[in-house]
Amino acid sequence: MPPLPPSSSAQAARAALADRLQNIRKDAGITGRELSARCGWHPAKTSRLQDAKAAPSESDIRAWCAACGAGDQVPDLIAAARAVELMYVEWRRLRHAGLRNLQESYTALYEQTRMFRFYTSDVVPGVLQTSAYVRAIMSRFATASRTPDDLEQAVATKMERAEVIHSGNHRFVFVLEEAVLRYRIGDAEAMAGQLGHLLSVMSLPRVSLGVIPFTVERPMWPVESFRVYDDQRVQVELVSASVNVTTPAEIGEYVRTFAELQALAVYGARARALVTTAIAAIG
Repeated sequence: MPPLPPSSSAQAARAALADRLQNIRKDAGITGRELSARCGWHPAKTSRLQDAKAAPSESDIRAWCAACGAGDQVPDLIAAARAVELMYVEWRRLRHAGLRNLQESYTALYEQTRMFRFYTSDVVPGVLQTSAYVRAIMSRFATASRTPDDLEQAVATKMERAEVIHSGNHRFVFVLEEAVLRYRIGDAEAMAGQLGHLLSVMSLPRVSLGVIPFTVERPMWPVESFRVYDDQRVQVELVSASVNVTTPAEIGEYVRTFAELQALAVYGARARALVTTAIAAIG
């Protein structure tokens, strides 16, 4: 039974699932101890599932419903449990099937989204990355992870997905910390090419790209990088996992934070000057 994931959206969804299981038991008129005996597990497990301190497996859900005579609710409960899992997914699990499959998993989301908002404090946003920059990032995961040797296919898939910025009815708003322009990802040639690409995309009509300067007086400190998709979903990339935020209140908090960060950024000629200065600093 996995522990509670560090995301309030996932916590709320897991708590809702736990409440449903508890209500099924109560509707059946049996105690937690009796349910445990019917399922063949320790009463402590029942308590942990009912208190949302652990996530039920699909076999747990089937056993629980069987013990309560509620087999008709199994499909819906399993669907809910899978939805909770998707809110917090460990990178090692995502990368297990290969880097290419990981990149392909984003395709539908990018095609469906109309308004993208990206805030990054660490690397250039994915849809703005050049192939050399992508390769420098992905090679680290390919080396560190036991994944299929599909680095080049993964790079090609990601570059294909990046074409969304040139097609369809999409709008993109990017806010980058100036540090992103200075972090050396890959060799000097790769970094210079990446920064040059940023200068070219700034002129695209559906793209707004702002940079928060080192020198700005800021009431809002740098936070974790995140992406907002149509006010419907927020994705945050942690070191160990991808967190998908879906509760309206939490999404609203990220939208407000994005607006605050956006107000700190400079645009147009001032943003271009920061990029060109970073290119010159490469040497």
